[in-house]
Amino acid sequence: MPRYESSRFTDLKGEVLYHFLFVSTFSEYTVVDIANITKIDPNIPPNRACLFSCGVSTGVGAAWKTANVEKGSTVAIFGLGAIGLAVAEGARLCGASRIIGVDLNPDKFEIGKKFGVTDFVNSGNCGNKPVRQVIMEMTDGGADYCFECVGMASLVHEAFACCRKGWGKTIVLGVDRPGSMLSFPSFDILHSGKSLMGSLYGGVKPKSDTLILLKRYVDKELDVDKFVTHEMRFEDINKAFDLLIQGKSLRCVLWMDK
Repeated sequence: MPRYESSRFTDLKGEVLYHFLFVSTFSEYTVVDIANITKIDPNIPPNRACLFSCGVSTGVGAAWKTANVEKGSTVAIFGLGAIGLAVAEGARLCGASRIIGVDLNPDKFEIGKKFGVTDFVNSGNCGNKPVRQVIMEMTDGGADYCFECVGMASLVHEAFACCRKGWGKTIVLGVDRPGSMLSFPSFDILHSGKSLMGSLYGGVKPKSDTLILLKRYVDKELDVDKFVTHEMRFEDINKAFDLLIQGKSLRCVLWMDK
């Protein structure tokens, strides 16, 4: 795959088709660099294996690899979409004793319970209190780990404010608009003892860590079945996007050959 502002994909008219991050295009066949390929057990169902290419691995990996969530710790997750729920699944696997989910959509709260979320905060229904105050009171001083899974600079600030002084970690997973800026007083970084980290692909090493995650799925330690809310033919791709926009799906598997 050419790496700079070019593409090997063309349509039937010969016009160039561009793509995101050199891999994502809805085509039956594709060309990728061998460095981006991980060989997996062919017995793993493709409608589950596909989840490990990004979403599930990113969220679970953020808790497991990037944050290194400790057993008995408290976690706060901002945004309970597929990435946020994957973080919850990862935190559960790591042994977190309390997992707080923050979202505007109350429908996500019932779903979150399936992923190990223990407490919920509706950020649009906190009365006169900001979310940071609610979580600080709930945790008696802040969460040990906070994850921003929406892609809003304001939420990164809120997550950082909810993090416990001395050792708290805030992990940024959400993709904001290009050019969005973060601004923190240097005093808050230096004297709070808190850290702010970005997490690309959850810190997962595809060649080795993906195989570990797949084994945990096969061993029924990691439950990814609950992420798949819909399966459709490729011809129904627009319906899949509608469900995503409406917040009615987590992951929709598209079948090319059905």
